Amino acid sequence: MTQPVDLNRPIIEGLYAEALVLADQVRRSFDHAALGTAQLDDEDPIRIALSCEALRTATRMMHVIAWLLNQRAYYNGEISEFQLRRTGRLPSGGSRSTPEQAALLPPNLHELVAASERFHARIARLESAWHARFAMHPSAIHRLRERLGQELHCR
Repeated sequence: MTQPVDLNRPIIEGLYAEALVLADQVRRSFDHAALGTAQLDDEDPIRIALSCEALRTATRMMHVIAWLLNQRAYYNGEISEFQLRRTGRLPSGGSRSTPEQAALLPPNLHELVAASERFHARIARLESAWHARFAMHPSAIHRLRERLGQELHCR
């Protein structure tokens, strides 16, 4: 298996630009859809689904953008690697869409929600790979000693 590409300024800048475009599409599309439901009752299931999914999707995108801003701050020398590892984490979970509410959305919004979930998952994988660099892994000698110790205890 190949090693993941290390994060660098061009990758972060590209992801940041992509995140801003997607966040703007989300905002415009949900704003436009909300105008179409203005005549509906506040407790109408479609209006509730639209509000919930708009909030979930916007929050998901803001978490990603905040993570990318922390990465940019690191590459610009504004925070240290220690500060980035300590405070620059992507909130876990990503607040997945509920199938019942997503089914009430128009197809274009359903696709935007899915696109934001895929983008969040990409960033989560990058973050996980970046943090894995700092995990303590036992050396080959320690692993060999462990195996030998297990063999001796089995006999």
